[in-house]
Amino acid sequence: MRALHVALLYNLKENAPHQEGAPEDALAELDSVETVQALEAALRAGGHKVTPLEGNLDLYPTLYRMRGEIDLAFNICEGHRGESRESQVPAILEMLGIPYTASKVLANALSLDKPMAKRILRACGVPTPPFQIFTYGTEELDPALSFPLFVKPSREGTGMGISSRSIVEDETSLREQVAWVIRTYRQPALVETYLPGRELTVGLLGNALSPGTRPLSDLYDANGFHIFPILEIDLTPVPESQRGLYTSYVKSKMPLAPNYVCPARLEPALERELKRLAVAAFNALGCLDVSRVDFRLDAEGRPYVLEINTLPGLNPEISDLCIMARAEGMAYHILINEIVNLAAVRYGLDVGPSGPVGCKEEMYSEAGRA
Repeated sequence: MRALHVALLYNLKENAPHQEGAPEDALAELDSVETVQALEAALRAGGHKVTPLEGNLDLYPTLYRMRGEIDLAFNICEGHRGESRESQVPAILEMLGIPYTASKVLANALSLDKPMAKRILRACGVPTPPFQIFTYGTEELDPALSFPLFVKPSREGTGMGISSRSIVEDETSLREQVAWVIRTYRQPALVETYLPGRELTVGLLGNALSPGTRPLSDLYDANGFHIFPILEIDLTPVPESQRGLYTSYVKSKMPLAPNYVCPARLEPALERELKRLAVAAFNALGCLDVSRVDFRLDAEGRPYVLEINTLPGLNPEISDLCIMARAEGMAYHILINEIVNLAAVRYGLDVGPSGPVGCKEEMYSEAGRA
């Protein structure tokens, strides 16, 4: 495809502004230098000119000055503050008329707001655990919910606010944990039915096709999606203190401790259902280009969507989506440039006479040489 001038937008942990009273895992969602360097190298490997930019208060004037030079923004900004912080950079890009990768303003806001996303998923027939929101901590417990329950912040990702105390067995521990979440994260607490089954995640590329349009390439199915092998996060090796949970501590302090089983060993019917539900969740929230949908099974082995990640982690070594791509032989730079290709086609950018991507066979041959 034609080389583009790509603005790589990110929020580095080391550049995050200090916020008095912030929880100890406040920086968990932000990017590492290694991730940004890997993304820049991958984009350059795709032949693109890359301008890295921190998503801070200087971003708007910088993009304003460069708006005639930039073809596309590769956005992974999580934002620093605000209940819809992942939508702030997409809103700036739309104001300036700069095309960008992945989901737009509304989908990013919805995916971060877990209760709102769950309401939409439920309305669209996508199973998600029964839940209740506690804004003050004094609300009566919904009699339809029964212990054990699971307590977490309403608007955080990367396991923030999740610890061994998140599973509550009685009213007293529920009230204590709800109060802690509200006090520590300054937002409502989400209380869900606790699901004791396996932890699985499904990564996908693509976009729903409008009538009469064809998939981008033979990498994608007839509906416009490429679904990676399903990843199971086997937490058996994790210390008992974490109670078998993918906690903030596990994700940030010991990310290589779980067994990442990809492809997960699943019955064919369950695998088909997980993939179907992942696409249904993606479409329900209006996601674009790339996402990762997290599931947990109940005691009977039925899948429920926990959340959808419109800005999935892209660290080449430890991020779930990258592990899935690697498991099927897709090299990191191919994955990253495929996200670029999807966005470029959505915006009708000139991708040159050879088209946006090579065929599937060529992509995986290239992966094998990487």
